[in-house]
Amino acid sequence: MPTRCSSAALWTGRKTATLPWGKEDAGAPVTKDKNTFMSQDTRALPEKSLQRSAKVVYILEKKHSRAATGFLKLLADKNSELFRKYALFSPSDHRVPRIYVPLKDCPQDFVTRPKDYANTLFICRIVDWKEDSNFALGQLAKSLGQAGEIEPETEGILTEYGVDFSDFSSEVLECLPQDLPWTIPPEEFSKRRDLRKDCVFTIDPSTARDLDDALSCKPVADGNFEVGVHIADVSYFVPEGSSLDKVAAERATSVYLVQKVVPMLPRLLCEELCSLNPMTDKLTFSVIWTLTPKGKILSEWFGQTVIRSCTKLSYEHAQSMIEGPTRKIPEEELPTVSPEHTSEEVHRAVLNLHRIAKELRQQRFVDGALRLDQLKLAFTLDHKTGLPQGCHVYEYRDSNKLVEEFMLLANMAVARKIHCTFPEQALLRRHPPPQTKMLNDLVEFCGQMGLPMDFSSAGALNKSLMETFGDDKYSLARKEVLTNMCSRPMQMALYFCSGVLQDQAQFRHYALNVPLYTHFTSPIRRFADVLVHRLLAATLGYGELPDVEPDALQKQADHCNDRRMASKRVQELSTSLFFAILVKESGPLESEAMVMGVLSQAFDVLVLRYGVQKRIYCNALPLQSYHFQKVGKKPELTLVWEPEDAEQGPAQQVVSIFSLVEVVLRAEATALKYSAILKRPGTEGLLDWQDEQGGQDLAEEQD
Repeated sequence: MPTRCSSAALWTGRKTATLPWGKEDAGAPVTKDKNTFMSQDTRALPEKSLQRSAKVVYILEKKHSRAATGFLKLLADKNSELFRKYALFSPSDHRVPRIYVPLKDCPQDFVTRPKDYANTLFICRIVDWKEDSNFALGQLAKSLGQAGEIEPETEGILTEYGVDFSDFSSEVLECLPQDLPWTIPPEEFSKRRDLRKDCVFTIDPSTARDLDDALSCKPVADGNFEVGVHIADVSYFVPEGSSLDKVAAERATSVYLVQKVVPMLPRLLCEELCSLNPMTDKLTFSVIWTLTPKGKILSEWFGQTVIRSCTKLSYEHAQSMIEGPTRKIPEEELPTVSPEHTSEEVHRAVLNLHRIAKELRQQRFVDGALRLDQLKLAFTLDHKTGLPQGCHVYEYRDSNKLVEEFMLLANMAVARKIHCTFPEQALLRRHPPPQTKMLNDLVEFCGQMGLPMDFSSAGALNKSLMETFGDDKYSLARKEVLTNMCSRPMQMALYFCSGVLQDQAQFRHYALNVPLYTHFTSPIRRFADVLVHRLLAATLGYGELPDVEPDALQKQADHCNDRRMASKRVQELSTSLFFAILVKESGPLESEAMVMGVLSQAFDVLVLRYGVQKRIYCNALPLQSYHFQKVGKKPELTLVWEPEDAEQGPAQQVVSIFSLVEVVLRAEATALKYSAILKRPGTEGLLDWQDEQGGQDLAEEQD
């Protein structure tokens, strides 16, 4: 059987490729899928130096957009035949080959005035790559604008990753309700459980406009609680097989950029008809439990419902309620609450949910769940220019944890329900264990560093991270670095059809340490959740099972995985774009950093205030000399600094893993590039990052 690997990873115009699987210094491992068949060729290689290589045999499906952003240049050899026919396209992404572009595609005056276009960003698509050429052939798609500006750069990112950001077609918009304002048809009330009199509310970021989940919590006579998770019934507005359904399936996810959202569904649905806006009747799909104060499930109900949210809380509102349990919060500090309920009633419900969520969370980690927190940046933007004015590490607080616990509880409950009814056609989400080679390397590293880390299971790793480090600044920094290292062997969680995987052990979600999991709670922004809603509706007898075979459902699951991965990468690049602009406009920026890797002529640091990783090169520093050595198995660089004045001698600094250093982030002349420079030891101005910590769960699964 031939080995399979990603066509996107290979830039499949080439006929052969060498794949450094498991090599940490070669970048992320190539993911394997069913789109490119490859055969291994390991002839004439000594066993110890065996390098896996492969040859592309046939491409089943071209998954990469073949698009790249970059710059146009004239060819160097003016006397060549190529000079008269082609320009050279130089991609911004160094992993993409340079491309010959026909001059007829270029601006008319490009040959005579090439310098006028030196800072113009273009989109080019690869159309061919001859086996005997170092350069690919391509077509120039469009001019984006000036490099370094937010919108041209953003459009380039979206295009490279195949994100459809075009307006929805008239055919798609015709699928939406045409008589506005829309009201719920009377027959729906007879089919659904009416919860409009219940105290139901949303908790979201203050800027959120697509509110797809709401919560309720009311005490019952025996001291227990009736807790509800109410999710927008998006599937009601997206008929299976319609043009709207097809475009949502193709987009598969909303894409969140720093400055805007590229929605999966038209805004009329995202922000009005489906969004659980306060004091408006909304169609929902609910999971309602009877829970003890300790979070034990006594009963569970699933069904279609109608709610009327009484208020729209932000995370900040909910946090103030949690932090002031006996405080009467002034009306002006809270959003409007509908007349049927009071702010005190909402406050009590939030406190009860918080207490139960703490119990659920504690039990999850007792049961072996893992959480890997990494720093996540949030920006403040200038309303007029859109430029970043500042940034801060997003703080993940008790109000976030409250919402997360009940979304996890609902997702797990729905996974069990649909799999029990449709064991061959359930759309689930699995999280494979870490990659063995990378995990073994990390185990060896921790042993060398004297860190008592247990990697035998997700729960053991989580316990090690919680117990190994103290609360002082240095210990917290080491924990940040090691958490970052632990995230590297982790694999992506994947949607899959239960009828395609034969071994149920592979259904497990590693980070959550549960046998069954799915996505149900965000159907406005994830198509997988819409499919799960349809399955749950069929489970409960509201409709028929969607007419799809397991293999076809798996294909849709694969597409959702691809688009989710692309969306994640686009979000990361958008954050990087805005941070680079911030460094350029507001820098230089100073921060403490911790060394996370040492090479012979450079070292890598995690910049603690901003959560970015940078490589610092010795030849960029004012050093007299530097020396690399291994002390035991631990790599070290000894830096000898030039004296600042004639009366001083050279300063010596030893850099090793977990060294705490000071760095300056400084913009470079090249658009949107910045470098990290090590500050000379003893320089004043060390910045304290400890009070600014926050995090994002990389292991999964925040809604």
